[in-house]
Amino acid sequence: MHQEVSLIATVAVSFVGAAILGYLADRVRLPPLVGYLLAGIAMGPMTPGFVADAGLASQLAEMGVILLMFGVGLHFSTADLLAVRGIAVPGAIARIVIVTLLGVLLVQWWGWGLGAGIVFGLSLSVASTVVLLKALEERNLLNSASGRVAVGWLIVEDLATVLALVLLPALAELLGGHAASGGLAQSAGLSLPLTIVLTLLKVGAFAVMAVFLGPKIVPWLLTLVARTGSRELFTLTVLAIALGIAFGSAKIFGVSFALGAFFAGVVMSESNLSHRAAADSLPLQNAFSVLFFVSVGMLFDPSILVRQPMAVISALALIIVGKTIISFLIVVMLRYPVGMALTVSGGLAQIGEFSFILASLGISLGLLPEDGQDIILASAIISITLNPLVCMGAEALHTEVHARWPTLSNHFGRRRHEVLGRELEKIRAINEARERKHQLEMQELIETFPLFAKVDEDSQEELLLLFRPKTALPGERVVRKGGRGDGMYFLSSGAVEVQLPGEPIRLEPGAFFGEMALLSGGRRTADVVAVDFCQFFVLERRDFNMFTAKHPVLRQAVSEMARERTEMNVMRQKHDQPSSVDS
Repeated sequence: MHQEVSLIATVAVSFVGAAILGYLADRVRLPPLVGYLLAGIAMGPMTPGFVADAGLASQLAEMGVILLMFGVGLHFSTADLLAVRGIAVPGAIARIVIVTLLGVLLVQWWGWGLGAGIVFGLSLSVASTVVLLKALEERNLLNSASGRVAVGWLIVEDLATVLALVLLPALAELLGGHAASGGLAQSAGLSLPLTIVLTLLKVGAFAVMAVFLGPKIVPWLLTLVARTGSRELFTLTVLAIALGIAFGSAKIFGVSFALGAFFAGVVMSESNLSHRAAADSLPLQNAFSVLFFVSVGMLFDPSILVRQPMAVISALALIIVGKTIISFLIVVMLRYPVGMALTVSGGLAQIGEFSFILASLGISLGLLPEDGQDIILASAIISITLNPLVCMGAEALHTEVHARWPTLSNHFGRRRHEVLGRELEKIRAINEARERKHQLEMQELIETFPLFAKVDEDSQEELLLLFRPKTALPGERVVRKGGRGDGMYFLSSGAVEVQLPGEPIRLEPGAFFGEMALLSGGRRTADVVAVDFCQFFVLERRDFNMFTAKHPVLRQAVSEMARERTEMNVMRQKHDQPSSVDS
């Protein structure tokens, strides 16, 4: 294979293999993620047939990590996390600590060091976002209290993992590994405590900069680009912000690409355009996420199942049995219902993308042996495959508990569950109110200006971005005769008079004026004066031409109305009647 086509070959075979095996996995009711990992195994050096370029695959995987973390940040909801903080924060932290300690004890039995145990335990302690969301969606639990708790729990785990990704390079030498090249741990002449402090200071400086400057710059930039009406430019800007912040944060502050991408997503989630940013970037996120899982599969050595079967079984037992029991006990000890405990523990009884990232980091820092990564990958593939069965078993067990001990099932944890339900209901109400407000704005726009019903909903939202709000006091001249046509005015409230020879023409809310100068390129033909306190939406010349060029039906309607007004004016002038022309 020639070098110049190795990238094309790697990407093409990855997508084809992942598509086929992902579809087959879905047909047997497994997450497509299992198919992606199997496609990577088939393309790896440990199996016969086509062998992809591992170097290129690792770089594509890094891109996948960046976009994956960006997506996590983009969907991060502070309100949701705060609502379930009473169970998600202590529960996630307690489980991470307990499972990590058990992982350390397990690998010490195998003869590995402390550093390997910490990386191994952390890798087994966190669950897969992709797998959990799919499991909740299939069981229609995503918006339930139990589903929201599980997602909040996972967010805390993700945040803890991000912190681990930052601290591990600084602690690598202390734990028996080596410093990351160019990382924050390489602070010549500094002791370990000072190195850790410097690491946290740099991360803190980056976080403060992202939190305080990001929400001021990023939403403004997105709105500016969205007003161009170019969807590809908007998508490009979203990706440029994600990758730019990730790369810049790594170069300037020395933090990981993953952390930079996460904060880029968090900052962008504060924008009113975050839903559009998520929708536009989702295809690329999905594509590179697939490449990430394929590249992880390429690293897997299937012979580990023969060489160290007991190690794989032990790790799998800790993930499925150990994590399930630990999660269940934590939720019950926090006095929440048994049903919630079973839902959370079943959904989180697997490991996924962050486990792979931690394992790769452990290998690069010399903390985790190669067999450790293979054991983690084998455990991930098997636990993800078995997770639907674990969830079904949790549901069956809940049904059995409810049948045998209905009082316990109905009353245990009821008070806390009701409090949590009220908190989640408030958030849901706020979100629904925000959505209703947006829908009312769109509805009001259409009702006031029926002309815009000719374009689709996405275009109507684009119009809201293009409009410039403007007000006028009674007696103020809005448009001057002979002036250059700088925009088209849509009157949303108040009233104006078009000063024409004869009787002035009064325009009420829902009317528009100023289109003739834009269509003809000529000067304004009349003065327009506010006779009441007025509010306008102004569509500037450039935006008018751009938007109507994409929507010829709308331009034709405006042109037709302008033609009718002109003919009416000509007829009235012939009969010495007051005109009704546009300005």
